[in-house]
Amino acid sequence: MSSASPSPGSTTRAAVTARLRAVLLDPGQAAALEVMGRVDAAVLVPLFVDGDGALHAVLTRRRDDLRRHAGEISFPGGRRDPGDADLRATALREAEEEIGLPAGAVEVVGALQPTPTIATDYAVYPFVGLIGPGHRWRPSAAEVAEVLELPLAALQAGRGRRRIVRRGLPILTDTFVVGETLVWGATARMLTELLARLAAAP
Repeated sequence: MSSASPSPGSTTRAAVTARLRAVLLDPGQAAALEVMGRVDAAVLVPLFVDGDGALHAVLTRRRDDLRRHAGEISFPGGRRDPGDADLRATALREAEEEIGLPAGAVEVVGALQPTPTIATDYAVYPFVGLIGPGHRWRPSAAEVAEVLELPLAALQAGRGRRRIVRRGLPILTDTFVVGETLVWGATARMLTELLARLAAAP
């Protein structure tokens, strides 16, 4: 991206739609990719442009008492149910269940590479959706402790390789830090790819 181009965190809704469609994977083709993992799952990567033109991502902080991924930062999502038409439907359903985002309010503009999760053995397929700003979130009381709206510019600024302790073991991994929020693991890999694709947009 040239120096005259807008940064990943500052643009208009129309501009980001065009940029994302140009650099993201086709949702259908992405869903057909093979990735390690016994259980198919999908997440929605909701993005919105605020009134100042800053691009934000919507993530969740999971409850601390959950059996899996307790307290971690993630995009809304989960395993595919038998009633889901496809993995994109899984992502949209989970977003509505977890944060109260109606499927009709989401414009799916593309997808990212699927990624495995080590601890849960999921094959996670991320779908990127544009939404309007100002949603009133309804977090699932059973799963979600908090809904976060983080500027992509702040995430980019807080990106780095850090050593964290997981189950008593130190791990050197890609992370994003915004204030007290630490993003790592599969979600960090998704953000890394998203930011790279935006930076490469013409």
